[in-house]
Amino acid sequence: MKKKQIIFLHLLYWLFFIYYQFRFAFVPEESNVELQSYILSYSFLFVNLVTFYANYFILMPFVYKKQKMYAIIGGIVSIILFFSLLRYSIEEVLFPIIFGFRNYNEKTTLVYYIYDNIFFSYNAIFVATLIWLLNNALKTEREKRQLIEENKNSQLQALKTQINPHFIFNTLNNIYALVYQNSDKALPAIEELGQLLRYSTKDLEKDFITLDKEVGYLDSLIALEKLRIKNPELLNVEKKLSHSELNISPMLLVPFVENAFKHGDFRNKGFEMKISDENKVLHFYLLNYKKEKMKDVISGIGIENVRKRLEILYPKKYELNIVETETNFTIDLKIDLKNEEN
Repeated sequence: MKKKQIIFLHLLYWLFFIYYQFRFAFVPEESNVELQSYILSYSFLFVNLVTFYANYFILMPFVYKKQKMYAIIGGIVSIILFFSLLRYSIEEVLFPIIFGFRNYNEKTTLVYYIYDNIFFSYNAIFVATLIWLLNNALKTEREKRQLIEENKNSQLQALKTQINPHFIFNTLNNIYALVYQNSDKALPAIEELGQLLRYSTKDLEKDFITLDKEVGYLDSLIALEKLRIKNPELLNVEKKLSHSELNISPMLLVPFVENAFKHGDFRNKGFEMKISDENKVLHFYLLNYKKEKMKDVISGIGIENVRKRLEILYPKKYELNIVETETNFTIDLKIDLKNEEN
């Protein structure tokens, strides 16, 4: 729902509330009673207004985030108490001092006052909750549509990146040299290239793939890049995977590794990559050394796309820390994949 439509719903509710409050709530017969009635009407409007937006902006986001029964029950009780105590403070404490009158009988106990105000508080609480839930549901639907569009854009971008004429040409040249030398590495290199192209043309069409496929693509990418590196033994890769059946959105890890090979210093340095899935939490760590005089290594479009996709796909279920220094940069990514089994 658009922001203007939400504002319209708020205005509509408050116009109706004000009309009802000042038109039907009191039918005074004496001038002093009329004055008291309108003062009490304004105070009632103020209490409802404060309670409405306390529920809308503070309580509802908190309760929705927790999604626990104790949070829901506690939220209902707390907002009713908030309404009752705020109204009590104004009409039963301040008004006798300022205006010389109160709303309830002087002998009314606080317990009965709170009990009686359950009825008066439900209107603002119910409407605020309803509008917030409606807005949140439509926002979630909007994010889903955004995710679909984002996935399409990511797939197209990934295809352009992976089926890159430069990359294919260089890889084929390296493989040709291996074949010419009758190297035992030629056939494995062709197989790795086939795996890479298969991933680029088939697996990217899916919303999710298994974790072993994403990691398998990284293996193929690294194996092919090793063909052009003088000291491939400097590439330190550690994998501890015991839940390969877990699902993950494709191309979440790949941009980090691509970025490392694009900007990394592999003349006499390498990189360190660690992947594990202990307790079904994916932990991806990458340490890479930068080429001299390189700037803004980690600010590429691919990295930003990963950030956006993580926020949409795994809200509150991931941690991404990227640290860049003059000589290196590190990626530390954790994603909770407990609910991502096949």
